[in-house]
Amino acid sequence: MKEKRAVKGAVYHILVFMFGLIMIYPLVWMVMSSFKPTSTIFQTAGSLIPETFTFENYVNGWKGFAKVTFAVFFKNSLFISAAATIGTVMSSAVAAYGFARFKFRGKKLLFSAMLLSMMLPAQVLMIPQYLWYQKLGWVGSYMPLIVPYFFAIQGFFVYLMSNFISGIPRDLDEAAKIDGCSYAAVFTKIILPLIKPALVTGGIFSFMWRWDDFLSALLYVNKSARYPVSLALKLFCDPGSSSDYGAMFAMASLSILPSVLIFIFFQRYLVEGISTSGLKG
Repeated sequence: MKEKRAVKGAVYHILVFMFGLIMIYPLVWMVMSSFKPTSTIFQTAGSLIPETFTFENYVNGWKGFAKVTFAVFFKNSLFISAAATIGTVMSSAVAAYGFARFKFRGKKLLFSAMLLSMMLPAQVLMIPQYLWYQKLGWVGSYMPLIVPYFFAIQGFFVYLMSNFISGIPRDLDEAAKIDGCSYAAVFTKIILPLIKPALVTGGIFSFMWRWDDFLSALLYVNKSARYPVSLALKLFCDPGSSSDYGAMFAMASLSILPSVLIFIFFQRYLVEGISTSGLKG
């Protein structure tokens, strides 16, 4: 029996390792290609290790376009992602607290509508949202990329935090009310500290989704100096002339660093938030 278990374990880990290599290979190929001369990237596409390492792609890519360096694009992405993430976490926590702790007329209907909104394709809302933001005069600014997230428009995060709050004993709320705490004080002093894993989990996902968001920036941002990184990368590709794939791969490799670093430093909270919310749901 021990030998069978050992064989099954070995086969399982080998398969997982091979699957992991298949999944990560395109990313590794992109990073290694960023160190190849642009003229040789596709000539030696089958070779992972560059014959000659060069940092010229990073130098050329960082220069950017029209006197706008890639530092500006990174700053734009950081501002959009951070602001939208703050709005998402704050508004989702408040909405989740209302669903988890209060009884009011139409609660089940609103909660069901929130769950249905998670199943609605974003493409369905694209045109009405654009027309609405155009009438508000927001097109051409960061407003459509930031402001809506301060109103709990993403049901996934509300559902995640609501499940987490539902697992917190109500006795803590009652004890705080006996001590004179208001509903706002209970929320800020009792609920928020206890749902820290869920808050961090929502913040990580929100930041990564906003950082990688290409379509929204393409719709609403019309000045190259205000482009986020996800949109600026396409400037390296010019169908009418030659494309600088080396610089594009170099900047794309740098663009994934924030998400990787966030995942590494907050991995403990991410796993705890997902697993705990899943068990309580």
